[in-house]
Amino acid sequence: YNENRVSVPFSRLDTNLVNALIATEDARFFRHSGIDLQALFRSVFGVLTGSNKGGGSTITQQLAKMMFPRNRLSRFSLVFRKFKEWIIAVKLERIYSKQEIIALYLNKFDFLNQAVGIQSAARIYFNTSPDSLSVEQSAMLIGMAKNPSLFNPIRKPEKTIQRRNIVLSQMEKYGYLTTSEKLKYQSRPLG
Repeated sequence: YNENRVSVPFSRLDTNLVNALIATEDARFFRHSGIDLQALFRSVFGVLTGSNKGGGSTITQQLAKMMFPRNRLSRFSLVFRKFKEWIIAVKLERIYSKQEIIALYLNKFDFLNQAVGIQSAARIYFNTSPDSLSVEQSAMLIGMAKNPSLFNPIRKPEKTIQRRNIVLSQMEKYGYLTTSEKLKYQSRPLG
C-alpha cells in the first residue's frame, strides 16, 4: 500500500496508448530482444560528438531501471549498473511477451500526483480508464514518461502540451496517425 497502483492487463490498454508508447520510446520494440543496438550506437555517437540524437534505452531497459531504482551512483557504478540493466532486460524479454512488458512498464511508471501506474494516471488526470483514453490523453500520459516532473500537466501545462504534441508527431512519423489527425489532436487542450 505504498503506491496508489492497480495493475491493468495488456488487453485493457487502449491501442493509441500502446502506439504512442512505442512511437515515442522504442520504435523498434517488436524487432529487438531487450537491447536495441542501433539506438545504443546512435546514443553513444551522440554523447561522443555532443549531438543529442535520442536515448538508447528500450522500453524493456526502462522497465528494468524502474524495477531497481538507482540511487546516487559514481560514474563507474553507473556504468556497471547499466550493464546489469541490460542483462535484466534480456532476461525479461525471455520470460515475458512483448505485450506483458508493455503492461508491466505502464503499470510501474510513476505519473506523479499519487498516480502510480496507468490505471491511477487515467483516473487522476482524466477520470477515465486506460481502455477509454482518447488519442490526445494517451499522448499526454506517454509524454510524461520522458520526465514526469518537467511535463507535469498540473504545474507546467504549456510544457506538457508541447511534449504531448511531440508524441503526436512521433505517432504520425511511424504511421499511427495521419497528418490531419495529428493536427486535430494537437489543437485540443489538455482537458
